[in-house]
Amino acid sequence: MVNVGRYNTLRVVKEVDFGVYLDGGDGLEILLPTRYVPENCNVDDEIEVFIYHDNEGRLIATTARPYAQVGEFDVMDVRNTSALGAFLDWGIMKDILVPFGEQNGKMREGGSYLVHVYLDEKSGRVVASARIGRFLSQEAPEYQYNERVDLLVAEECDMGYKVIINNKHLGLLYRNEVFTVLMKGDRLFGYIKEVRPDGKIDVSMHKLGYGKVSTVSERILESLRENDGYLEVNDKTDAGKIYAVFGCSKKAFKQALGSLYKQHLIRFEEDGIELVDTEDESAD
Repeated sequence: MVNVGRYNTLRVVKEVDFGVYLDGGDGLEILLPTRYVPENCNVDDEIEVFIYHDNEGRLIATTARPYAQVGEFDVMDVRNTSALGAFLDWGIMKDILVPFGEQNGKMREGGSYLVHVYLDEKSGRVVASARIGRFLSQEAPEYQYNERVDLLVAEECDMGYKVIINNKHLGLLYRNEVFTVLMKGDRLFGYIKEVRPDGKIDVSMHKLGYGKVSTVSERILESLRENDGYLEVNDKTDAGKIYAVFGCSKKAFKQALGSLYKQHLIRFEEDGIELVDTEDESAD
């Protein structure tokens, strides 16, 4: 059986004028319309497709990519509203419904909302909900310090940004550790900073500890090599410029400079840093 609301790899069983039919199991054939059929597609080829219900309730396939599949969160825009609820731009031909009972306050046309995509057990249809809390995992987080994770910016708050971690848990990214503009719905990688005794999770945009410094050091060396061995940046450079160039905090940048200096890989000049010629150093 196919997984509705998710990606499936299905075999082509029949070609027709308006597309191809895919094997959905148990004798079920699912249409992939012509506009989505890959070039040189033949019977018995296997294609990765997204399966959903069309407006008439029939299962249909597409190679277009929705913003989120069943079990995932994303921020989507309201296209229109009706007596059924709000219809959000899902990234594919069909919009996704958020029933009134799944809204936190009335959704308005043109607004952007964080929602969770799920399969409604009663109707068998894929719908979305803005009642985020009931879709977050209730299991105790088992993340490791410095573990790399996927983050989705949920909303800005007084302390920084609330983020969804790996489509499972809610975390916090502190404002004083963010050196770029973040918007609701942005996706980025992050690192686990701490899982508190109460289960709350702190995350960082940057790798923590020595590993972070090493990574920033590599970026600095690479940038020096690409710019004839000299960069007009140093430990007095503005934090915003450092983030724009190296994607790290000023603290991490200064730690990396110190590490490179101790290894005799760079020297400090009045307005910047210079790559040390290792051959000249060894000759001395």
